[in-house]
Amino acid sequence: MRRISRMVPLLNLATLPNGRQRRDPDRVFDRLQERATASLHADPALRRVCGDAGIQASLSDEDAADFQHLVRSYAAAAPLTKLGWTMVLADLQMRLANQLRIDALHRAIPAIGQEQIVRPIVIVGLPRTASTVTQRVIARSEGHRAPQLSELMHPTFGLFPDEQRAKVREIESMMRLFRRLAPSMRVIHPQYAQAPDEDHLILPHGIQHASRVDMPDYLAWCRTRDATGDYDYLKRVYQVLQHGAEPARWVIKAPCHLAHLDQIVRIFPDAVIVWLHRDPMTLMSSMCSLVETAQRVHVRRPDLHAIGRMCLTELSGWVTDAFNVRADLAGQVRIVDVSYHDIVNNPFDRMPRLYEQIGAQWTGQDEANLGATIARTTSRKHDHGPYRYGLDDTALSDAFGPYMHSELFLRR
Repeated sequence: MRRISRMVPLLNLATLPNGRQRRDPDRVFDRLQERATASLHADPALRRVCGDAGIQASLSDEDAADFQHLVRSYAAAAPLTKLGWTMVLADLQMRLANQLRIDALHRAIPAIGQEQIVRPIVIVGLPRTASTVTQRVIARSEGHRAPQLSELMHPTFGLFPDEQRAKVREIESMMRLFRRLAPSMRVIHPQYAQAPDEDHLILPHGIQHASRVDMPDYLAWCRTRDATGDYDYLKRVYQVLQHGAEPARWVIKAPCHLAHLDQIVRIFPDAVIVWLHRDPMTLMSSMCSLVETAQRVHVRRPDLHAIGRMCLTELSGWVTDAFNVRADLAGQVRIVDVSYHDIVNNPFDRMPRLYEQIGAQWTGQDEANLGATIARTTSRKHDHGPYRYGLDDTALSDAFGPYMHSELFLRR
């Protein structure tokens, strides 16, 4: 299967030039804010919820400065094609509109801020560790819920049924277009509007941006940045999604949460963390292949060795951060360790035990859901090993050695 469609070069020719825009990223940021604000005022559901008070929303000075830095980082990423730049702008506008919408809803209805996110199940682990299967099975259990991709891309409530259907159709159309541009994503990482998905879709900063184009300076900035505000925002998003709905136990996930377990526990002190473990030596080529496919939609010739360096630095950093913070969290939060191989090779044995560990009840319906989820899971094969990305066994061993030789990993 082709990584990218033959449409991509044609769309690059047809897309409007972007060089002038990228020379003035601060003006781009201003335009993005203007368009995001205009989209809120054109939203009938939001106008209905906010009522006579009108739609009032703004970014904090810190959030605005951080987002401006992100726009500048993208503008400085020279390899971005015209199509890539257009797709980046669409994503940034969506993220800005979401931040403003969440602020507007909390201002209009203070009771949203009183919503309690009780005992959420937070699934973490390196990418490609069976977290998707785990989330989808638990989320289908009675009394549980996971955020759908459409909810993460447009978090709100109070939509009329026809408005909800229209929004789902719009987002599914966007995902269908991306699958046409990158056919291999149907196998590597299929995404659908009404399926559960990951928090990186709503978090404003992180590796999700560097997955489009090489931005080492931006990632270095992320590693030194205080992400507390991002996780405060994440809670506000879940409060919005929960408001007016039947109470349920949230099942949320994102690999990047590994680097922020302390913030997760501060925001969700009664959370249960499910940490999925898999040998990093076996998953690294899969992760690099995923990033390569995403970058080929946004740049003409991805630097494969740069992809390898980025994935190695980020993923090993996440594990190191989580490993170090875990000791400090002892006694504060329940962490359940799960082997990827147990989930994949012995799912009907391991999943019921996992339910017991997270305080959930395993039923016959859950067993049926597990079977159906496994049947729908596509085998994800990759043609290349880590050597394609400039990685060898020594580099991988040096980066992940402390984790792989720890008691935590060995007893998984």
